[in-house]
Amino acid sequence: MEEKKLRRSRTDKMVAGVCGGLGKYFALDPTILRVVFVLLLIFAGTGLLAYLVMWLVIPYEN
Repeated sequence: MEEKKLRRSRTDKMVAGVCGGLGKYFALDPTILRVVFVLLLIFAGTGLLAYLVMWLVIPYEN
């Protein structure tokens, strides 16, 4: 069994591949995650900060 690793997507990306990688890891549609980040940005102000941190911390997939 292959170990699941959280990686940014090189193919399914709009900005940095964070939502594409999260979608693959959690078996969700990346569009749903993009909407969640936008809603967090608008209502809580934390969406951009969370996205930037993940952009810096999560490595690209091989």
